[in-house]
Amino acid sequence: MPDILQRATAGTMESSDAYVEIEPNENGLEIQLDSVVLQQFGKDIEQSVRAVLLQYDIHNARLNLVDRGALDCVIRARVETAIRRGKGEQS
Repeated sequence: MPDILQRATAGTMESSDAYVEIEPNENGLEIQLDSVVLQQFGKDIEQSVRAVLLQYDIHNARLNLVDRGALDCVIRARVETAIRRGKGEQS
């Protein structure tokens, strides 16, 4: 059961955090980023998101990430939590 089964979220909109929404998508991966540091770190953030999606073998999902200055480890943790919730796992 590699792909997302249901819409799920993780994180908050607080400073130094990230909010992630993930939902099923039949047309491959769609990633939407909104970040206060998009100009400086947008490519790095997207690379981290894609790495976590690959780690969980996710190829069909729509992911929206709103970053408020979160560290890379926080972004990865939020994406991972959203994926696990979207797959119906306990978290």
